[in-house]
Amino acid sequence: MPAEHFAHVETWVFDLDNTLYPPETALFAQINVRMTDYVMRVTGVDRTEADRLRHLYWREHGTTLAGLMHHHDIDPDPFLIEVHEIDFTVLGPDQALADRIAALPGRRIVYTNGTEPYARRVLERRGFSDLFDAVYGVEHARYTPKPRAEAFEAVFGADGLDPIRSAMFEDDPRNLAAPHAMGMRTVHVAPEPEPADHIHHHTDDLAAFLGLLRD
Repeated sequence: MPAEHFAHVETWVFDLDNTLYPPETALFAQINVRMTDYVMRVTGVDRTEADRLRHLYWREHGTTLAGLMHHHDIDPDPFLIEVHEIDFTVLGPDQALADRIAALPGRRIVYTNGTEPYARRVLERRGFSDLFDAVYGVEHARYTPKPRAEAFEAVFGADGLDPIRSAMFEDDPRNLAAPHAMGMRTVHVAPEPEPADHIHHHTDDLAAFLGLLRD
């Protein structure tokens, strides 16, 4: 049973996008459009090429922002402000998931490749504002993104959590490799499993999975 694998956990770390809300809300699709617009403006290419670069930078650098910083030396803050100015009304509260998160023993934190202000807006819309002890964004890792190990080291070091006594919940399987190497329990939250040595568990229903941990 999953519960026995989490009995030691004192800190619960959750990604944000497509983890604490369902992918079908397509919130990140709005961000992708705005990132493509930004790439077009910075590089001068057409939308098709900008969309290709956006995805290429995400794949090769962890985030589109990291690719833009590496290849075009952009200032990250204006980019992050612009791409997160989206319609949050597509999100709604999820009381079942809120109750499951609230029941977890120990500390609960959010760590996203977005920004803390963006994350807090999402959490507010989901009814999760009072559930977490800390919220960390890419700015807390000096704009180094997941999946890079140094990003996790920076955020977890600042938080003071013990990876050996922590668990990480993520939709992007790449972002579970470093936590696994640090000794964390890893959970892939996605519609379809992606078997990998660094993934301990998979779920397509986060609330139901967390419920199993209390049984």
